[in-house]
Amino acid sequence: MTFAFDTFLIDKDTRELRNNNQSVRIEPKVFNVLVHLLENREKVVSKDELISVVWDGRFISDAAVSSSVSAARKALGDNGSDQRFIRTVHGHGFRFVYPDVVLSTAQPVDRLAGQGTTTSQEVRFCQSADGAQIAYATAGSGQPLVKAANWLSHLEFDWESPVWSHYFSSLVRGRRLIRYDARGNGLSDWNVNDHSFERQMEDLEAVVGALELEKFSIIGISQGCMRGVAYAAKYPERVNKLILLGGYARGWQLREDDPEGMVFRQAAHDMIKHWWGKDNQAIRQLFTNMYMPDAPAESQSWFTDLQRKTTSSENAAEMLVAGASEDIRPLLSKVKAPTLVIHARGDVAAPYDQGRELAAGIKGARFATLDTTNHLMPESDPAWQRCTELISEFLAE
Repeated sequence: MTFAFDTFLIDKDTRELRNNNQSVRIEPKVFNVLVHLLENREKVVSKDELISVVWDGRFISDAAVSSSVSAARKALGDNGSDQRFIRTVHGHGFRFVYPDVVLSTAQPVDRLAGQGTTTSQEVRFCQSADGAQIAYATAGSGQPLVKAANWLSHLEFDWESPVWSHYFSSLVRGRRLIRYDARGNGLSDWNVNDHSFERQMEDLEAVVGALELEKFSIIGISQGCMRGVAYAAKYPERVNKLILLGGYARGWQLREDDPEGMVFRQAAHDMIKHWWGKDNQAIRQLFTNMYMPDAPAESQSWFTDLQRKTTSSENAAEMLVAGASEDIRPLLSKVKAPTLVIHARGDVAAPYDQGRELAAGIKGARFATLDTTNHLMPESDPAWQRCTELISEFLAE
């Protein structure tokens, strides 16, 4: 069982506390106090209850309990004055009060084919060429389908969220789905200095090598399309089919035909370093409004919160500019795999002409238009059903 809140992840099974994907040292009893408060966050937990559960009812002083609670606060960067996470209710006990806690008992994508079955994922790590640890996950069985990493991902949180879970439940059906977190994201190393396109490609190559994949298909979504194209162009003998959803061949600094997008991303880059990790959601909400403007409130709320949980402000800013000046148009003609390009007509994050440019540059590529404004489609979007049907039929051919 895991609890995710703010920038923290607590794994009850491995007894680990992580902050921004970095391990936080915590004493066993303090860990137990924190977990019990999380599990009972709907109520105030008395000192007597903590003594009964954490110390098996042995006699200890109230001061010892208070000391353990203070240590739990310290592990979370909290204190007795701010009480962002653990609040003292004088005369009654303590309560975990942070409002947004994501609970996971497994890693389910449990709507597989609408059959009530549960598909679990397995997360492992491999090492990229420069030593960065890259987290990757596999789920399902059948022909392998590799999802090239996009800006902002978290193997565990994405697996459960209404932003991404319907994508994965569709893609894993009858296949072996392989995902990974790009460097600086999710469960992969956050402490990296080089986010360049070359390093990102090495991360993809490391995952393929760790799994000893010989022949597979690739799906790229948004920024992942550039990585998918680059890999298919470099290793044409390995790629069965290529799917590009909401992608582009030119980074945002090279899109003279999209001046509004250039201004937005430059301004966002300047603001991210100062506002990304704060409780104020303004800057993250800007990206939500761009990526899924017509999604339900639940999906928008998840995406806004996922942004902060996925990476640090420094990495978010660096990754935003890492591919900004990349131009893969010279690689399009080198793609030999059958290719399906899908793009939303009203996409603001990646304008429609960017998708047309991708399809026109790849010999024989099919192009399909979705009637939506959502760059990331919620399951409730009427265009989502057509999108998943296009992908399934293409891969089944």
